[in-house]
Amino acid sequence: MAVGSSPATLMISMRSIRAASVRAWRVSLLACACLTIAGCEATLFAGLNATDQHRGIAERHGVVFDAEHALALDVYAPAQANHAPVVVFFYGGDWARGERAWYRFVGSALAAEGVVVVIPDYRKVPKVALDGFMSDAAEAVAWTHAHAGEFGGAANDIFVMGHSAGGQIAALLATDPEWLAASGMQPRDLAGFIGLAGCYDFVPVPDDDEDMIAAFGPTPEAQRRGQPVSFVQGNEPPMLLLQGVDDREVVPTNAISLTRAMDARHEDVTLKLYPDVGHGAVLFALSRPMRGDAPTLSDMLAFIHAHPAAR
Repeated sequence: MAVGSSPATLMISMRSIRAASVRAWRVSLLACACLTIAGCEATLFAGLNATDQHRGIAERHGVVFDAEHALALDVYAPAQANHAPVVVFFYGGDWARGERAWYRFVGSALAAEGVVVVIPDYRKVPKVALDGFMSDAAEAVAWTHAHAGEFGGAANDIFVMGHSAGGQIAALLATDPEWLAASGMQPRDLAGFIGLAGCYDFVPVPDDDEDMIAAFGPTPEAQRRGQPVSFVQGNEPPMLLLQGVDDREVVPTNAISLTRAMDARHEDVTLKLYPDVGHGAVLFALSRPMRGDAPTLSDMLAFIHAHPAAR
């Protein structure tokens, strides 16, 4: 104890030091988020995962769901889960990078609130294009439907969720029946879709966006096969679209366009626009240090619990 400091003064000082440390860590985290293309992803997500919830959660890592393509997934489940809702989360990364282990904070945040979470990997461009990664995503949902009960989840209560490029993947599963049909499912079999800053309305793709051209093709006709807003026909599951107003990577018009398409067919859609929130922050708000930046978690849980028909 410093000379002349009372216990109360020392407690206030320690709180100030801890608060300053958290602020400094968050500044570093956001700076790193802006440099992901430069190879900073591992550091960024290690920081997020270091703060996640561990107690009361059962985890299984590296569960193979597609042996032919060496694809695996991780499961995060409430320890006492029984017929719980299930979320299959698809991460972003321009369809070209990313791995499931980076997103432990997503799985633990929802599992701590009573939701079973499945986070699969999928093949990336340039090794595959739309048909490849969408087939992988559909296979992951089919696996979840078949095995949800083993983790305390409800097979008839599955939500698909994604961020950025992963939002496009999840949204396409929820709008275009082609992808789930291979496993005998259809979009309406899903309990809902949750999109975080997803790519829903992007045709034509800019000529200088090499990853998107590799994913969807060089022509608008080819690109529309991957555009979720093109497939809204009135048979989609309920949707929750979370979007930062300050997003400069996937602009808010994507979420607004999908909302209008759903509204035009009188479907269940909720759009949440977060002021002063950027592209990464809408997802990072699921982590403990950044939970105050956006009500992402509470809005997700409210949506999941508002659609309990299957339960």
